[in-house]
Amino acid sequence: MLATPIADFSLPATGGQTFNLRTQTGQIVVIFFYPKDSTPGCTTEAQEFRDLHEEFVAAGAVLLGISRDGLKSHETFKARQGLPFDLGSDTDEAVCELFGVMKMKNMYGKQVRGIERSTFVIDHAGVLRREWRAVKVPGHAREVLDFVKSL
Repeated sequence: MLATPIADFSLPATGGQTFNLRTQTGQIVVIFFYPKDSTPGCTTEAQEFRDLHEEFVAAGAVLLGISRDGLKSHETFKARQGLPFDLGSDTDEAVCELFGVMKMKNMYGKQVRGIERSTFVIDHAGVLRREWRAVKVPGHAREVLDFVKSL
């Protein structure tokens, strides 16, 4: 099991919030990075986390989705999908860089730089306990929830 302390960070989030990792001490934090609001895979992923949200909360976890989209796009995505958790806007890619999720990817035959779909679980003390990279969406949220329940 990983045991890497995560540096504090903050970023603007939906609902006029600022998400600050340090203020989450005492809770499990699940951060999922996704490429873009309102795209098929990202929508499915957000819906799976939405559908399990109450179970995450019951397990003492806070969910945060992060992409490079702006807050206006996030607010629309959150409202359309009925997401009960906040979405963080990392337009300058600072948090993406902190977690190392920016990668070169093939998109329609072209090399583009973008977010590699990834999820991180940070424990009550701010220590990274598990990471998933190059995530395949179906069933992923359930796998994350099962891990959170094991902490």
